Amino acid sequence: MSSVVVVTDSTAMLPAELAVERGIVVVPLQVVVGGDAFDEDAATSDMVATALRARTAVSTSRPTPAALLEVYERAAREGASEVVSIHISGDMSGTFESAQLAARDASVPVTTVDSRQAGVATGFAVLSAVDVLDAGGTSGQAVEAARRRAAASSSLFYVDTLEYLRRGGRIGAATALFGGALAVKPLLQIRDGRVDRLEKVRTAARAIARIEELAVQAAGAHEIDLCVAHLANPDRAAQLVDHLGERLAGNLGGRDIWCGELGAVLGAHVGPGTLAVCVSPRV
Repeated sequence: MSSVVVVTDSTAMLPAELAVERGIVVVPLQVVVGGDAFDEDAATSDMVATALRARTAVSTSRPTPAALLEVYERAAREGASEVVSIHISGDMSGTFESAQLAARDASVPVTTVDSRQAGVATGFAVLSAVDVLDAGGTSGQAVEAARRRAAASSSLFYVDTLEYLRRGGRIGAATALFGGALAVKPLLQIRDGRVDRLEKVRTAARAIARIEELAVQAAGAHEIDLCVAHLANPDRAAQLVDHLGERLAGNLGGRDIWCGELGAVLGAHVGPGTLAVCVSPRV
């Protein structure tokens, strides 16, 4: 077993049992709902969706440098010789900055990685790093694998409204106007570590059909992992899983499509009705 420990944060959307199985340490971000703070693993997506619909104040916060330092020191006490810490884009959260600050004071070498992604695209990068370490690779090789996997991944999503992203400061006013017209449904992507406009269509049905086409294009001829995530939109998510499962069966090589609700932190910024797809080539 490698003496290098991989750390990530809860926005990577790794199932808890998988993280335990692969030896990955997950540090929670926090969600604040109506003045009450919850670690992300204790805040349900339904709680966030209900609060947003009721216009209850919802915000999120990063782990502190002290919290991350304690994670690194615990890993050292348990025998880690190095830590690789892989996180959500630094342009979307202060989590990566907290990791950098904590790494300076850690008693073992810590390499911090800004995935330049959000959600499960970061999770797939983490899994690639662990694969390298489990095969006997070095921490440097694991870091390179994570960066390569994250850069190759496509994160596409549809939102009912850009209002939640605007409120949280994840998009500017100009981008918010992109989806401001009545009945216009914006399609977005993660590009260069930020939420960016992609296309806009006139109905939700057309938006979801277009995401399907874009996902197929992103897969190309690659062997891929695929995730469909949603916030309070399970029927359309299931429909998209069925369609993509048929169209990309050859790319998936028998692997299941991950499907589930967005984590509470990401859900707080995109709002109910969101549908997201991550296409991640196994590079």
